[in-house]
Amino acid sequence: MSTSRRNVLGMIATAAVAGPLVGLSHPTPALAADLYDSNTDLYSDPNLAEGVDYARRYRRHPQFDNSDAGPSPFPRTAIIAPHGGGIEAGTSELCLAIAGYHPATLAATPPAGPTYDYWMFEGIRSTGNGDLHVTATHCDDVPAMSVAAGALNVVALHGCTPGTAGLPADTQAVAVGGRNAAFRARLVSAFQAAGFTAFDATGIPALAGTATDNIVNRTLLGMGAQLEITTPLRSAMFGTNTRPQRKNTTNQVFWGFVAATRLAIAQTEATQPIL
Repeated sequence: MSTSRRNVLGMIATAAVAGPLVGLSHPTPALAADLYDSNTDLYSDPNLAEGVDYARRYRRHPQFDNSDAGPSPFPRTAIIAPHGGGIEAGTSELCLAIAGYHPATLAATPPAGPTYDYWMFEGIRSTGNGDLHVTATHCDDVPAMSVAAGALNVVALHGCTPGTAGLPADTQAVAVGGRNAAFRARLVSAFQAAGFTAFDATGIPALAGTATDNIVNRTLLGMGAQLEITTPLRSAMFGTNTRPQRKNTTNQVFWGFVAATRLAIAQTEATQPIL
C-alpha cells in the first residue's frame, strides 16, 4: 500500500518529538499526494462525517424487459464526478446536467431525455475540500464501481489548472482523455464545433486518464472518456461561482458544454446497438 499524506503527516508530527526521520528524504512530494489512499480509507476516518464533510449522490435507473418481442432500450452510458462539490468546482453540476437533470431542480432536462445513470463524490466543507481528493485510480466506492461496471461508456468530469495542461493561466479549455479513442475524438470534435478549446490529452500523463484502474475505464468495454476542464472554463459556466449558487446560475457556456458532451455520447451510442 502506498504511503498516504495522512500517514506522512503523522510521521512528521512524531519526528518533531523523536528527531529526524530516516528514509524520508523528499517530504514535499509526499505531502502533495492524496491525504487518503482510497474512498474506503476516507470513509473510515473517524474525524470525518458524511453529510458534514462529504456527500455521495447517485442514480441508477430501473430497467426491465418482460416482452417476448425483442430487446428493450438499455442504457449504455453513465456520468461520474469523483471530485465534486468544493473539490473540483463545477463538476457536480456538470455531472447532473450531462446525465439529463437540471442541477438546481433535478428535473429531466431536456424533458424528453435521454437520462443517464450518474455518481458523484462531493466535498461539502466551507474550506479544505482539497483534502478529500482521492485519485481516480484509487476509487473504490461501491456504488461508483457498480455504475461504471454496468455501463458500456463512462464520462468522468474532472477539474485541472491550465498549467497542468501546459497552457497560459487564463486559458479556458477541456482536455479529453480516457482509453476510448473513438469517444475521445467525438468529444473533441463536438467541443470544438461548439466553440470550446479542446484537445486530446493522452499525451499529457497527468491528464491522460488511460490507466486501466482509473474508474472511468472500469466499464464493460474497459474504456471510457475523461474530461479535464480548466478552472477558468469551469468558472465561466456560472454567474455566481459558489457551491450554494452554482446550480442556480448556470449560463450559456455551461449548457453549451453540456450539449456538446451529450451530442458526443449520442454519436457513440449510435455505434453500439444492443442486439
